[in-house]
Amino acid sequence: MTDKSQRHKERMQQRKEIVDAAIARADQDRGVLIVLTGDGKGKSSSGFGTVLRCLGHGYKVAVVQFIKGTWECGEKNFLTESIFRGAPAQLEYYAMGTGFTWETQNAELDRAAAEKVWAECEHVFSDPDIHLVLLDELTYMLNFHYLDKEKVISAIQNRPPNQNVIITGRGAKKYLEDIADTFSEVKAVKHAFDAGVKAQRGIEW
Repeated sequence: MTDKSQRHKERMQQRKEIVDAAIARADQDRGVLIVLTGDGKGKSSSGFGTVLRCLGHGYKVAVVQFIKGTWECGEKNFLTESIFRGAPAQLEYYAMGTGFTWETQNAELDRAAAEKVWAECEHVFSDPDIHLVLLDELTYMLNFHYLDKEKVISAIQNRPPNQNVIITGRGAKKYLEDIADTFSEVKAVKHAFDAGVKAQRGIEW
């Protein structure tokens, strides 16, 4: 073995020992709250990627999609069509009945739609069989006061111990960071749309 190979082996062994020690320290077995925020692209994409990961393991999942309810989203098309292909018990899907708030321009309509979809989905936070709940674009509903913050936080904090929750959306407030187990901020560095590139089906929605 060359000196370079030996040094690499020693570095990787040291790294392995650090990783193994961190794994050994992680002795809690419970669900987590993940918040994905920031002005960059990829928050919902990450959330739906985790949905697919859980479904792939045979877990039961609930998706609650705010704001984008009237859009023909590829993730909604695929997942809801999958239900009809034979796995209705594995996925619950709820979508708000109005579109983007800057399109509707009607706060009362948006508030009523948000409250309606919340009433439809609130039961998932008391179902221990649901392994993951994705609350896509929830931050807008909280920031615009379309949903009662205390009610939403209480439902999340009093969910079954092994249930995981993901919240996505821009502008997540400090109170969400305080209760989150994992809080990630996606930073916008460049976006094709800003350079005049049209939004693409399958990439943006």
